[in-house]
Amino acid sequence: MVRETNRHFKFDWITIILFFLLVGFGWLNILSASHTGTDINYFDFSQPFGKQLVFIFLTFGLVILLLAIDAKFFERFSSVIYIISMLSLVGLFLFGKNVNGATSWYAIGGMTIQPSEFAKMATALAVAKHISDINTNINSLKDQLQTFAIIILPAILVLLQNDTGSTIVYGAFFFVLYREGLPKYYLTIGVGAIIVSILSLKFGATIASFVTLILVIGFHFLSKKRLRVFQSIFVVLVAIAISFGVKFFYESILKPHQQDRISLWLRLEKDPEKLEQMKRTFAYNLNESEKAISSGGFSGKGFMEGTRTTGKFVPEQHTDYIFSTVGEEWGFLGSAFVVIVFVLLLLRILHLAELQKSQFSRVYGYGVASIIFIHFFINVGMVMGLIPTIGIPLPMFSYGGSGLWAFTILIFIFIKLDSNRINEW
Repeated sequence: MVRETNRHFKFDWITIILFFLLVGFGWLNILSASHTGTDINYFDFSQPFGKQLVFIFLTFGLVILLLAIDAKFFERFSSVIYIISMLSLVGLFLFGKNVNGATSWYAIGGMTIQPSEFAKMATALAVAKHISDINTNINSLKDQLQTFAIIILPAILVLLQNDTGSTIVYGAFFFVLYREGLPKYYLTIGVGAIIVSILSLKFGATIASFVTLILVIGFHFLSKKRLRVFQSIFVVLVAIAISFGVKFFYESILKPHQQDRISLWLRLEKDPEKLEQMKRTFAYNLNESEKAISSGGFSGKGFMEGTRTTGKFVPEQHTDYIFSTVGEEWGFLGSAFVVIVFVLLLLRILHLAELQKSQFSRVYGYGVASIIFIHFFINVGMVMGLIPTIGIPLPMFSYGGSGLWAFTILIFIFIKLDSNRINEW
């Protein structure tokens, strides 16, 4: 650790306050979600709320450490941090502990550590380092491929550990690259691929391909910027490949429980009785979560007064489904409060990112905001049934030491970089 001398620093207290506001309110909901209605010993470290209290206490020490490190340290050693993080992911295949079908944890004594949580931070540093390099041109295909490789490597390693939720988070870096000048046609390709995939699953690969053909023909004759004939043919062929490829992936690669989640989301099952059976079997968590949220009404049932929460109707409610506790006990007002705090945090980080004099700090800031946004968007959407069920925690809110510390490091590295802004030329 290197201490800085003869420098001035101004930490952004708005970001710090919003961070600890989420951590504190999250702990209250973890407490409520994990108690059984009997007398509570707040220092019962065998319970999730007791363990989380220890994690929060240690977080203060972690924050002090991060703010004491030289701001330039993170840029200089970003590549080293990334390599170490990738090695920690590879090591899981040899020494990892399997939990709920995912080999994503190291068991150390009586605790577990999830390297994939920290890999997001390491990837954000590596992407910022690469893009800010004087020799990198984001409009160059070679540099684009190199940047994609930095992002895809940890995503593949995490996917091979059967942790689909954490894999999806790496799509957040698209926002970062787009801000830094990634050509707009990538956005068109990405959105188009998603639409074709959904059409293929919902109506069949043939219909999805036919719809694409009609749209391309219409675009070719009606748009001012016409595609060349070979470009139109290429787009149609790619769409056909995506349509049949997605269908094959869904039917032959995905596991049954993953197929059922997508089927429920897109309402692919036509038989009402079978659909209802699937809801009871595979969407139990979601159904109970929706019931808990709707029962909260406008102002909620009150802290620790949620009957569905106390009755443990929602399995693992203190982790991925923690937002359902907010909905039941704090109602619409409490849910809106959480959403507003997250939005304020994201806007604040983006505002600070735009103020950075260093491209490295700006890119990293956008990486922080993008990762938090994806987590927040997917988790809340999942709990409310707006998107398929994906195992992904609510940042700073859900139970878990690895997640809390990973987001602490992610955010406070940026706070440190921002504090050094007045010393940048």
